[in-house]
Amino acid sequence: MIGEAAIRAGCRFYAGYPITPQNELTEYMARSMDNIEDGTFVQAESEIAAINMVIGASMAGARAMTSSSSPGISLKQEGISFLAAQELPAVIVNTMRGGPGLGNIAPSQGDYFQATRGGGHGDYRTIVLAPDSGQELADLTRTAFEYADKYRSPVLMLADGMMGQMMEPVVFPEPIDVSLLPHKPWTLGGAEGRPSRIILSLLLNPAKQEELNWKLERKYETITREIPKAEKYMTDDAHLAVIAYGTAARIAKGAVKRVREMGLKVGLFRPITLWPYPKNDLRDLSRHIRDFLVFEMNTGQMVEDVKLSLEGKSNVHFYGRPGGTISTPDEIAKMINTLYHRQNLEEE
Repeated sequence: MIGEAAIRAGCRFYAGYPITPQNELTEYMARSMDNIEDGTFVQAESEIAAINMVIGASMAGARAMTSSSSPGISLKQEGISFLAAQELPAVIVNTMRGGPGLGNIAPSQGDYFQATRGGGHGDYRTIVLAPDSGQELADLTRTAFEYADKYRSPVLMLADGMMGQMMEPVVFPEPIDVSLLPHKPWTLGGAEGRPSRIILSLLLNPAKQEELNWKLERKYETITREIPKAEKYMTDDAHLAVIAYGTAARIAKGAVKRVREMGLKVGLFRPITLWPYPKNDLRDLSRHIRDFLVFEMNTGQMVEDVKLSLEGKSNVHFYGRPGGTISTPDEIAKMINTLYHRQNLEEE
C-alpha cells in the first residue's frame, strides 16, 4: 500500500535494508522501481548507508524514501538529523516492532518518543503521521511527500507490525506527473550557467549555527499552526474519551462501539499528526469531557503530550500493553466500563 502510493506520489528513489516486519515494502519497491522511468531501488549495505543515499538523492531533487523497523530507524537517526539541518525533504517509514533492543517482530508503539522528539541529536523536529488503516497508509504517504517538499523537512510515517502485514482494499489516487512538480531551486544539479551552491550541516561558527537553529524553529512554528489533524469519533456527547493512534485506535474504536451499546457515553480522539500534536482539538474536548483514557501499545509515551495539551483541565488515565502484545476491543471495553463507573461514583 505504501509502496504503490509512494510511486504514484512521484517517489523515484528508494534505499533500504531488510528488517522484519516491513520487508514487504522493500520487496515491492525492488520489484516496482524497475518498471518506472527514472526509478531507482538500492538495497543498501546497512540502514546507515540507506539514509545517506536518501540524503544524496534528495539533494539532487528526487522524491526519495527509505523504510525500516524500530532498531533500523535508530541507526538512521544521525542521517535524519542531517536531513533536518540541511532542510532536505524525505519520507521515512517506521513499521514499529517490540523493543527496546532487538526486541521481537510483533506490533508495538514503543517508538513514539523517538519519533515525536526528533530522535537524533540537536534542535530539530520531524513531521510525524500516524495512519490507522490501509487507506490511510496510502493517503498519508502522498501527504508525507507533499509536506516534505512544502516544508523542506523529513517526514516520518509511524506504522506498526500489524499494518506491515495486513491486507485491505484500498482506493489509490491517480499517479502524479513528476515533470509537473514545482522546481526546487536549491538542488545540486551542476553549476553550469549559475553560481555554485553547497548544502551542508557543518557550521563551525556558533553564530551561524544559532541562526540556522532559529530559522528551523520558525519553520516548526509554522508547521505547528498549519497541519495538526485528528479524528473525533462520537465525542459530541461523551463523558469520557479514549485517546489512541494507529492500530491501537482501531482497537479502541471497536471498544467504543461496544460500550456505546451498553449505554455509556464514550468517544474516541485519534491524533493523525503525532507531531505537531493536535493539542487545540484535544483541549476543546476538555470543555465537556472530564476524563480521558490514553490507550497505547507501549508503557504510556503519548501520555506526556496529552497532559501537556490538556494543561490540567481534565483527568488523564492510561492503559497499555507493551512489547508486542495486542489488546482486543473487549479488553479495552472492560477497562472503559470500569473507569466510567468508577468516575461516576466519585461524582456522586
